[in-house]
Amino acid sequence: MRTCRVGLVGAGGVAQRHARVLSQFADVELVGVTDVTRDAAEALAATHGGRSFGDVDELLAAGLDAVYVCVPPFAHGPVEEAVIAAGVPMFVEKPVAVDLDTAERIGALVEQRGLLTAVGHHWRYLHVVEQARELLADRPVRMVNGAWLDKVPPVAWWAVRDRSGGPVVEQAAHVLDLVRVLAGEVVEVTAYGDGSPPPVAGADIDSVTAATLRFAGGAVGTLAAACVLTWKHRAGLEILADGLALSLAEDGLTVTDADGERHLPADPDGARVAVDRAFVDAVRGVGEDVRVPYAEALRTQRLALAVADSARTGRPVALPTGPAALAGVTVDA
Repeated sequence: MRTCRVGLVGAGGVAQRHARVLSQFADVELVGVTDVTRDAAEALAATHGGRSFGDVDELLAAGLDAVYVCVPPFAHGPVEEAVIAAGVPMFVEKPVAVDLDTAERIGALVEQRGLLTAVGHHWRYLHVVEQARELLADRPVRMVNGAWLDKVPPVAWWAVRDRSGGPVVEQAAHVLDLVRVLAGEVVEVTAYGDGSPPPVAGADIDSVTAATLRFAGGAVGTLAAACVLTWKHRAGLEILADGLALSLAEDGLTVTDADGERHLPADPDGARVAVDRAFVDAVRGVGEDVRVPYAEALRTQRLALAVADSARTGRPVALPTGPAALAGVTVDA
């Protein structure tokens, strides 16, 4: 395959970002875009090439090598089902669904079809993640503290629980994904929300959520999520091991040990390019660096929804840990 013919489902901000990246690749042709808002699809297609299509089926009929599914959390499901039925490799933006039933159903269909997939957890492509793993290789993790402290994004659906899943699912999933990479699988969560939505019309999500995490390897941890600010205050995690403290965010890794403190910068824009480059290379058959296929993203989705469910009910939630739940875990970075 000399050129990878790509179609975009969705024309919002995240689709625009992928279109900007993909249009820079000499081996990619943006065939077209479909969106429920036809004007948005036409504008994105006009900017980056291709044309707008009326719906997913029409886009698939154009003859694609790959599809990017960049829809809001509540819109996942039917789009993926259509792409899977067509047998076209797909890149799905996170979160992969607003509920677990949809994510599990799509995961089962992907597995049955043996379809090539990738999910947009681009933090996995930060080179400092691998450096953190190397530093932790001979030291068991004792504690992990993750946080996503931010504002309410300016989209109408975000503050509605059954449209976005709430801050833990829609935002903090990036942090929970790296928690799994660096500290292992979580076996139980207990979480609490404040029961008070942010001052946004129609909001029914918790403004803040606090959770405790218990890991299969014996570590313990916490997660804090908040959307009460007017700026993005902090998003990342801190990890404690014997004689070692790591602070990891999208812009870098701070290492503190007996030798003092040192900071290793990261390149978040480079990671956003790398996640697309890896998927396109895999589709073209010239690379094998997809770090988060759908099955792996599903494990992060289970964790995020367990935190959200525990906060909603006030009860602990256990996560599956057997071979079926953990088969195919991909943590390389």
